[in-house]
Amino acid sequence: MSAEPLAGFTVGVTAARRREELSGLLERKGARVVYAPAIRLVPLADDTELLDATRDLLAEPVDDVIVTTGVGFRAWLEAAEGWGLRGDLVKLLADARILTRGPRARGAVRAAGVTETWSPETERWEEVLRHLLEEDLGGRRIAVQLYGEPTPQLTGTLRRAGARVVEVPVYRWARSDDPTPLRRLVGQAVAGTVDAITFTSAPAVAATLAVAADDNLEGLLLGALRTNVLAACVGPVTAAPLEERGVVPISPERARLSALVQVLSVELPARRASRLAVHGHALELRGHAVVLDGQLKPIAPAPMAILRALARRPGHVVSRAELCGVLPSRALPGGAYGRPQADEHAVEMAVARLRRGLGGGGLVETVVKRGYRLACDPVFSGDRPLPTGTSGSQESTM
Repeated sequence: MSAEPLAGFTVGVTAARRREELSGLLERKGARVVYAPAIRLVPLADDTELLDATRDLLAEPVDDVIVTTGVGFRAWLEAAEGWGLRGDLVKLLADARILTRGPRARGAVRAAGVTETWSPETERWEEVLRHLLEEDLGGRRIAVQLYGEPTPQLTGTLRRAGARVVEVPVYRWARSDDPTPLRRLVGQAVAGTVDAITFTSAPAVAATLAVAADDNLEGLLLGALRTNVLAACVGPVTAAPLEERGVVPISPERARLSALVQVLSVELPARRASRLAVHGHALELRGHAVVLDGQLKPIAPAPMAILRALARRPGHVVSRAELCGVLPSRALPGGAYGRPQADEHAVEMAVARLRRGLGGGGLVETVVKRGYRLACDPVFSGDRPLPTGTSGSQESTM
């Protein structure tokens, strides 16, 4: 099939950082990208909290340093350089035992000329905590570089184990200045016009759910993410808030944007594409398009809704009255979503547009006084060959 793996699918991008890179990777796979930043990174280079924490660390030796993010560690060193403290900070780090939470944090540490002592196989801070708790922490001085928000489970547990903890707040996450794109993406997910949403941080997940809650749509959004909209998370830390709410996201084995796009390119078509043999043609339904005999054909929302309803019962007649109920509508005032009943003329117009979009060919049949149906051959799945032939019924007119 000549179409790119994500061609015909719409994917939401909530990333604040590296959004251009992620969007570019998705578009090269054929996806239509909806950019809706959920959060923004607020540097604290001039914040007195970070300066005070750095001076506190430099006042006496530190035993352990937990580096949670590469971007945070680099920002910390840049801020220290601005204060004239970088050399002292690097020396302090070189004399300490450094534990990094994942490959990006490890890479940032090594780029500074320092070597980490230990890093977990996963990127969960819980693994770092379990590693530390295997020994006596009484009296040990431990620095924890925070990653956007306090982590009381980590720092509190270390303190209860007897450690003296210094929290290093390098940056904070804040909700996006303009929530309109994210609200629009939430609405698209609820309405079923977006096929997947990518998340690259746990705060982005939290911000997305918060925006949905502001519009009384959190329950509907979670329902969509459990069923029709695929959640794609860069790693287990990002996925955790969704898993706690009953959503099963997909994640790559390695927390990389390229790996995220690769797993999405495999999983989204496998889970969301429907394949049928219709009137001797290979037809695959994707998000906003079909692939007909290997050729991508964009389909407007109303005709696509008709096609999906017909494809749910391939070869069977679907009445005009039933099809009236599947035509999409715009969001109703107040953030509520619904489908006012369309009339049969709207169905007829949508069917006509669907036929034009498919290029004719007798794929959609009119059954006199009853409704419409796909002229389907037997349904196929997996890698089995496509059956050929046409519908054998004679009760229809084209």
